Amino acid sequence: MSGNRNTSSLPFLPGYTFRDLTKSAFHRPQTLEYKDGYPLPRRPSAGIGQDPLFSDELIQQEDSELTFETGNLTHSAYDRDLYQPFIPAYVTLDKKVLRFYAFFSEDVSCCPEEDCRIRPVIIYYFLEDDTICIYEPVVENSGMPQGKRLKRQRLPKNEYGEYYTWKDLNLAMDLEAFGVKYHIIQCDGFTKKFLESEGIILNDPELMPLDPHRRRLEKPKPCPTTLADAEEKYKFFTLDRKVLRFFALWEEADSLRGKTSPVTIRYFLVDNTVEVRLVGEPNSGREAFTGLMGRIRLPKKIKTGSESFPSCFLEISPQEVEEYYSPKDFQVGQRVKLLGRSFLLCDCDDFTKEYYKSKHPDMDMKPIKIKARTQQSVLKKIVAPYNGFGSLEDSLQNCLSLIPEPPRRNVMKMLDNSHKVLRFSAVLDSQRSEDVGRRFILSYFLANDAISIFEKPTNNSGIIGGRFLEKTRIPKPGSTVDNPEYYSPADLAIGATVDVFGHRFLLTDADQYVLTYLEANSSDIPEQTLESLRQKLRPGMEKEQAAREK
Repeated sequence: MSGNRNTSSLPFLPGYTFRDLTKSAFHRPQTLEYKDGYPLPRRPSAGIGQDPLFSDELIQQEDSELTFETGNLTHSAYDRDLYQPFIPAYVTLDKKVLRFYAFFSEDVSCCPEEDCRIRPVIIYYFLEDDTICIYEPVVENSGMPQGKRLKRQRLPKNEYGEYYTWKDLNLAMDLEAFGVKYHIIQCDGFTKKFLESEGIILNDPELMPLDPHRRRLEKPKPCPTTLADAEEKYKFFTLDRKVLRFFALWEEADSLRGKTSPVTIRYFLVDNTVEVRLVGEPNSGREAFTGLMGRIRLPKKIKTGSESFPSCFLEISPQEVEEYYSPKDFQVGQRVKLLGRSFLLCDCDDFTKEYYKSKHPDMDMKPIKIKARTQQSVLKKIVAPYNGFGSLEDSLQNCLSLIPEPPRRNVMKMLDNSHKVLRFSAVLDSQRSEDVGRRFILSYFLANDAISIFEKPTNNSGIIGGRFLEKTRIPKPGSTVDNPEYYSPADLAIGATVDVFGHRFLLTDADQYVLTYLEANSSDIPEQTLESLRQKLRPGMEKEQAAREK
């Protein structure tokens, strides 16, 4: 009953109980709990909605009021404990599975070598809910869809609506499931122990029959007749799927800027073939394919005979090849030329390092580390020579990464010398008559050692003045691309000539700030430069000082 019984001494009969209208909780008590991962059933301590149990009330009344003289009708607490608590099947049989090993035969109609195929399976029977699952082990490179053949479900036994149970399963019997007969041959130890404990006599286990096609393949074959055949079979069984992988840079010779692209070179030991693949990158501007060179056997040296005749075949036959590429030709840190393309080997994987350590211990396979502050010699080793476009630092950044980053600057020098400029007056040292009278202002920026040149406009000269050279670092004559030497304040003396990319400028004058700055840093400036500035600027400075005193 949903109501509470009155606490007064009334008989527990219909009409003597009253319903509590203020009650709002009707949830059932919890009778199952988990301790240390194990389910433990327990007796309810309260009724629905935390009401007291009727059995507890009867026990209390039995002890206090309901006393009977007949001893046959009284039950002590010891008698009630004889009844075992009820445990559901989903708790007792949870995670208990019977496993049988079976096979089924599949007909092959369009193959002259075999007429049937034996396919092994595993049958799982879940005791919790009497469901069955059939799984076929996956065999690599079998060419057949394998895996789960029958998902977990109750399997119909006959057309009368009956289902298979664990009592119907035994060894050396057929289990039919949706038109396929599975012959059970063996089971595991837990299944055998469980069935024998339930009184089922197991049949004798059977062996897995050998597939007819596999039986034909396992027949003894004659040994190879030649040493080459024996060596080829040995390489196939020992070196199959063993590949040497190198990480390299492809130096594209047709690129104007000497562009490099990362590639992966794979050397297959089983047949000595080589494959080159580009490393795919988003927004690289290349086509969708990543294959640069297919897997082929590359000739390294071709035979040169005394007689040579024109051939109508572009491919090279094995008879014309004297030597093919081998693992000895691939060493990290060196270049390798494959089909006219040059590759710089930078690194390799762990398997390749172990292979060279065991097979070729004399070869050094240390990777190449290209840092941001690499010298200009690395530029010459990795890419084509400098072609004059852009600065050397910018060209070097294109070699260090596919996405160029700005070269590193001396931040402290830029902060200390910000807005500090040395200005000089200059004329163009030229033999041409139209260049006579052209005046220029040469500005040297101390923050980044760059020079800019501005031409003053001249009346009736026919030459438009303005910017002659934007801010850039100017190398001295005779300096090389690998080790460039740029102009510095020590080279800018009055009367000195500055060669700017083929144009010669003669310094004629300077600002007074130039002399003040150079005298403050006289340790880095030659005495000849300071003396030339003093001779040119001292008279003007003395005149200004005298004018101020007046």
